[in-house]
Amino acid sequence: MDNKQEQMSIVIVGHVDHGKSTVIGRLLADTNSLPEGKLEQVRRNCERNAKPFEYAFLLDALKDEQSQGITIDTARCFFKTAKRHYIIIDAPGHIEFLKNMITGASRAEAALLVIDAKEGVQENSRRHGFMLSLLGIEKVVILINKMDLVNYSHEHFEKVKAEYSSFLEQIKVKPLAFVPISAREGDNLVSSSAQMPWYQGLDVLSLIDGLEKEKDRHEQPFRMPVQDIYKFTEDNDDRRIVAGTVETGSISVGDPVVFLPSFKKSVIKSIEGFNEPVKSSVGAGYATGFTLETQIYIKPGEIMCRDDQPLPAVNSTFRANLFWLGRHPMIVGKKYKMKMTTQRATVYLKKIGHVLDAAELTYDSQKSIIERHDVAECILQTVKPIAYDLSRDIAATGRFVIIDNYEIVGGGIITESLNDDNFINEHVTLREIAWEKSDITPELRAARFRQRPKFVVLSGANEELGTKLAKALEERLFQNGYNVYYLSIQNLLSGLDSEYQVSDDREENIRHLGELARLFTDAGLIFLTNISGLDQYEIDILKSLNQPNEILVVDLDSQFELNDVLNNETDQINLFLEQIQKLLHDQEILLDYYI
Repeated sequence: MDNKQEQMSIVIVGHVDHGKSTVIGRLLADTNSLPEGKLEQVRRNCERNAKPFEYAFLLDALKDEQSQGITIDTARCFFKTAKRHYIIIDAPGHIEFLKNMITGASRAEAALLVIDAKEGVQENSRRHGFMLSLLGIEKVVILINKMDLVNYSHEHFEKVKAEYSSFLEQIKVKPLAFVPISAREGDNLVSSSAQMPWYQGLDVLSLIDGLEKEKDRHEQPFRMPVQDIYKFTEDNDDRRIVAGTVETGSISVGDPVVFLPSFKKSVIKSIEGFNEPVKSSVGAGYATGFTLETQIYIKPGEIMCRDDQPLPAVNSTFRANLFWLGRHPMIVGKKYKMKMTTQRATVYLKKIGHVLDAAELTYDSQKSIIERHDVAECILQTVKPIAYDLSRDIAATGRFVIIDNYEIVGGGIITESLNDDNFINEHVTLREIAWEKSDITPELRAARFRQRPKFVVLSGANEELGTKLAKALEERLFQNGYNVYYLSIQNLLSGLDSEYQVSDDREENIRHLGELARLFTDAGLIFLTNISGLDQYEIDILKSLNQPNEILVVDLDSQFELNDVLNNETDQINLFLEQIQKLLHDQEILLDYYI
């Protein structure tokens, strides 16, 4: 294909044997898009084998397809008009290959859905309609095929149209048009048919030529999910390179950027590549790296955006269309993992809107679970805010998969951003209502221990140094008679919650620390821990979980100039201990006396 000419991807879906392959074959033939001599070759093969010629045979390149008489995978082919080149995706029509259909349709900008006029609306006619809704494909044309088998009856066409329109209305799909066609005879495909003068609409080719092309990925706002951050030290190289693949948009040296969901900002200093010329700008599709004018602490999973362009939503509650593949049903309130680009988050099914049962083809708004092969509109909620776009705006940052026990069990798209009724806050409210309070008041404990309870969290980029400082602080406070306890995340993983012994589930570790802090501070203790690279959302989670008690977060990188004060690490630690102990006195956490 000529890469300079405009291109559009269209998926063709429909129930098995409703004529999808014939539609594609006819479009290829009637637009003169076949290789020279291909049509004649297929006709000769049919004559040689004493079987009637079918346009569908043009697509039957796979041996399995020829032997079974069905299309078993998502095939791609091309045809062209004076306006543009089309990449057409033929998706499977039978239930066993629904996963393949989703894979194929997810790459499409528009869809043709084929229904047999004689057989009428069938199970996959409805199922595929819901799939197109789930995938956010809004440009949909319904082809009522095989009109020759019902004598080109206007009444019959209107009957099928009314039945399917009623279904599409339920799932909020608004087709651009219903077109009566006969793919075998060529009626209303590339020109109007004399057999159906009652149809006054456009033929199929004119309809799709009239579709507006989606924005090119380079024209969309800049999005680059952060894959990793690389630090170089050899030969006085002090670069920190933020690496990833640009999904959409473009960016240049000097552009302002913001990382979401942390909202940390900087400016592009340089664009880095391995063994290639220096670039001043880069666009969609490139795997690359960037250095920043201001060094900021960010983590893999953030989305880098241009600060002068529309930004993704950042919250934890959203509406989604979900296709469930898991052997066990999806349950409201159960914890799952969600992966979207390089982001990973703990997610819960908060509410089920409505479900299309893929086996029974029932449309249910009262279901309490999502079962295998169900397609559902639902509300999902993550433990902490994530950054995302609506799928219809930017597909790459609006699609996700759900993981349970290391297996992909579902996938879907985000369709709406909702008001954030934070999951943690809901949990804490219910927990505190049920909390059985001790008869020993916090004031009595403070008088006994000469201290007020506090959850003290040390945070900084240098985890090893932070751990040394936390343990040294615990020892000094203990020697001075205070009731203090230090707990490392490692202790949490290997002892208190061995289920997460080999887990990198940072969100879950943060949540468990917050719950433990509530217990330790309720007992009147100073509870110490060290967590490297805390962001504001994680701090907010810890604060919420420790309610009604208080938290003190000490940022080692900004509050204390540890690395530049003294050369000797022991002296650095002693200086820190003096500073942090003064801070605890100033905030009246350590009490010299108590009345």
